[in-house]
Amino acid sequence: MSKVRVSAFSISIDGYGAGTDQSVEDPLGRRGEELHGWAFETRTFQTMFGKEGGSTGVDEGYAARSMAGLGAWIMGRNMFGPVRGEWPNHDWKGWWGDNPPYHCPVFVLTHHERPPLEMAGGTVFHFVTDGIESALAQARAAAGARDIRIGGGVATIREYLAARAIDELHIAVSPVLLGKGEALFAGLDLDALGYRVAKQEAGENAVHLTIVRGD
Repeated sequence: MSKVRVSAFSISIDGYGAGTDQSVEDPLGRRGEELHGWAFETRTFQTMFGKEGGSTGVDEGYAARSMAGLGAWIMGRNMFGPVRGEWPNHDWKGWWGDNPPYHCPVFVLTHHERPPLEMAGGTVFHFVTDGIESALAQARAAAGARDIRIGGGVATIREYLAARAIDELHIAVSPVLLGKGEALFAGLDLDALGYRVAKQEAGENAVHLTIVRGD
């Protein structure tokens, strides 16, 4: 059965899912890349970046599963790029080059209209201006029996958690203290929303938590 899930989303020990001051030079914010060190070393991510080798342990298992069985993605505009306000033009096409790693429809939450953007490898970015429910409905239609991945960033995941729309949440806790940034769970009562920790497992470079929503 199709799931709405968050996979391989990294946070610091002090709960931050992104650093401050996102920019073209620092797409994950200051020190944000440090959160994802566990993933960058895996075979899955090395392959995504056109490289050979990579780790094959516990971390790799989570990385591989994060990309499997997906029929659609949803992401916030900040994850798509650093452009704010009205689109000045349509030149910005994401961080990932001509062949992004998604290979399926991607629904980008934004307040500003933009026509769909077709990329190599089957990725098509659709820009959704009428809210998270509309984006999810469109993603469900596109995904069919395959899963929908809420890719981020922090604000987008928080919105879908607050709406109880996420079935499963995989968090990788990296051994990093950011001190400040975007806190993933601040102000969210996950227990009251019906979420529970179903699994915890230590990987080579992160601790993996699987959080699920009860019926």
